[in-house]
Parts: sequence; structure tokens; C-alpha cells
Amino acid sequence: MKDALIRIVEAFHKYNSEHLAAQTFGLSEDIVYDALVIAPSFSPYKPHMEENCTVTVLKDGAYIAGYLVEKDGLKIAWIKIGSSAGNLIDHLSLCAELSFKRMIFIGAVGGLKKSIHLGDVCTPSYSISGSYADAYLMKDSIRDNMLFTKVLPDEQYVEHVIKVGKMKGYDIRRASVFCTPSIAMEYTHLDEIKAFDTDLIEMETSSFYLMTDLFELPGIALLVVSDNSASGAALVGRTSEQQAQYDFGRNVILPDMILTLASE
Repeated sequence: MKDALIRIVEAFHKYNSEHLAAQTFGLSEDIVYDALVIAPSFSPYKPHMEENCTVTVLKDGAYIAGYLVEKDGLKIAWIKIGSSAGNLIDHLSLCAELSFKRMIFIGAVGGLKKSIHLGDVCTPSYSISGSYADAYLMKDSIRDNMLFTKVLPDEQYVEHVIKVGKMKGYDIRRASVFCTPSIAMEYTHLDEIKAFDTDLIEMETSSFYLMTDLFELPGIALLVVSDNSASGAALVGRTSEQQAQYDFGRNVILPDMILTLASE
């Protein structure tokens, strides 16, 4: 991990106790996990990981939880967190106490263009940081500003993941993302957000890729399109066809890709 992350953890420990990942998520510092899955609002049961894996609940809090997902010798640490950039940064910082080989972010995402369909599984080509939380993470002073900065993933690893998906028959799409700090307020500022010309909107992927850079580990965000404001595909009230498309992306592609990438 980079020195910047070491300093974050050291400052956190100065005012808090040790073993925070164990206390918060029940995860062990003595295990080298094959992957860490970071999932705002998603437990392993949401994409039905229990159908092919052994899922153990380690900690179950009001809005965060920790799980161990095991299959054929694989050990996957899974953290369910709350939505927002701040939540992701805080909880991934705690996970710096753990050992894992790669990071996989999963979640739902909204479409901003008609070419994006419900159930599509996408990965960011870049993410625009719409939250001031990223400045706290990356800048020496909180007076500095990185609002609306374009955050890029590791293109080599993105290309690898897309090739793995193709070999399994999945079309994982590159798509640009705007990261909003508020779900309710995105609608009143939708015209401004659309002026950035991104394909998708969600809350955390700019922060996720900034954190993967600090961890110096391969990381990928896999996003399932749940709604689309441009085409009128609603989050609530999907047609049976739309629901089937979404369920395939969430319940088939995501679990398969998580297990495949963790096994590499």
C-alpha cells in the first residue's frame, strides 16, 4: 500500500482502537483473502451467492455487515456498506488492516443515455468525482478542491476483466460514470449532471478507484443497470422483461465474475 494510506490508518488508530476491521466486519487479520468485495447495500444473499457458495455472517449491523464467502478453497471477504463516497472511504480505510489479493466493487447504477439498458453489466471507463469526500482523501489540505475530477481505473486490469467476461459469454460494457453525493438531489440537478455527458450515475466508483490506487492492488467495479432516466425505465415498476434482464445481470453475471476473478 502507498504511504498515504499508511498515514490515514496511523492517524485513525491514534484516536481509535486497533483491529477495527475485525470489530466492524468480523474479518480476520490472519487470513489472506482471495478477494475483498465492497458492496453498498448488497449482502451476498442479494445476488444469491449462497446457491453456489458457503456464506457465513460474521457481523450484522444496522446498515453495515461482514461476511465470509467460501467455495472450493476460495475465501472471499465481503463488506456490505452504506451508500456514498464517505462511507466507502471510511470502511475501506478500516480494511487496510486486512490482507487480500484484489478488490471488487459491485452495485446498482442508473443509466443516463438511451443506449444503456436495464440489466447491462458495466465497468467505468472513468468516473467523475461529484463528492467533496474525495478531496479529503487525496489532497493535503481540505481547502484544496478536486470536484469534478476525472478518475481513471487501471485500464490493463479493466481490459483483462472484460476479456474474462467475453470468454464466459458476457458483454461487460465500458461506460463513463458521474458520482453524485445525493440520490434525492440528483434529479433537481439532472440537466447539469447530463452536461458532463456520462453514460451512468452512481455514488462511489471515483472513490473506489482512488482507494485501489492507494492499496496498490488490482480492482474492478462491476455495475448492474437498475434504471434509466433517459429511457424512462423506472427503478420501481419494471416490466417482467426488464426484471428478467436485471435479475440475469445481478444474479448470474455478478456472482460468476466474482468467483472467477477471485480464483485467478
